[in-house]
Amino acid sequence: MRKSLTAVSLGLVMLGAGVRAQSFQDTSFESNGIRIRYIEAGSGTPVVLVHGYSRFLESNWINPGVVAALSKDHRVIAYDLPGHGRSGKPYEPSAYRDMANDPIRLMDHLGIQRAHLIGYSMGGGIVARLAVTHPERLITAILGGHSGYRDWEADDEKSYEDSARELETDVPFRSLASVAVAGVKPTEEQIRSVSAALAAENDVKALAAVRRGGFRGLYNMREEIAAIRVPLLMIYGSLDSVGSGKTMQSILPSAKLVVIEGATHGGERAAVRAPEFLAAVREFIAAHR
Repeated sequence: MRKSLTAVSLGLVMLGAGVRAQSFQDTSFESNGIRIRYIEAGSGTPVVLVHGYSRFLESNWINPGVVAALSKDHRVIAYDLPGHGRSGKPYEPSAYRDMANDPIRLMDHLGIQRAHLIGYSMGGGIVARLAVTHPERLITAILGGHSGYRDWEADDEKSYEDSARELETDVPFRSLASVAVAGVKPTEEQIRSVSAALAAENDVKALAAVRRGGFRGLYNMREEIAAIRVPLLMIYGSLDSVGSGKTMQSILPSAKLVVIEGATHGGERAAVRAPEFLAAVREFIAAHR
């Protein structure tokens, strides 16, 4: 499959990590008519963090310790994507068609000209898109568990519509919860339990709108990827879709790929939780000041 991740594995990022930290002050701004919640920490060269589908800034960045570690010597900004966390959650698919530009609008709001951008899962797809559309605003592009969305095809429309309709069922996250981890398939009871947990911390109607309206705008053509000049790093767990990262390297040979042995896309063994993730991020940022 040419996409960076299958549709069913996109959002399975940090299950069981829903505790909301209280040490950062919430702030918000308006982006394309939607209120976007964000936090800041530290000082120095800016780093903007973009979380994954069905997650929020705490579960992807604060709880795994990414914000605390990077804010020691960088100005770190993390935000909740529209339809997620504490940001606005419109139910119209059209509201999400330009969500790839939210990081740029946030940078404009904060008076930041250039920054390192780090995205995990779907957030990586957003960062990869910005490496194509706004290269002058990115110092580096770092993609966790992702290699960017590539080559939109006719059947992708149906795939996202199917996933949106699943969100309207009694087990809204069945596909996400059914993903095997390290070759072990979950039971029906586990699937329902994980789905219920995800549903409890998400607005499924808003996510259905994201699926219907937000993803097409994240896709790049291969010739656009081949023309990327922003320094780009991909970080995968060895139990994630590493093959997609290698495909990305075949299109963009300058892209760097780091594989964390034994790490998965989501859960307690997620790559973003591994110390190797932060080590790779720090090394790459230091090499591209």
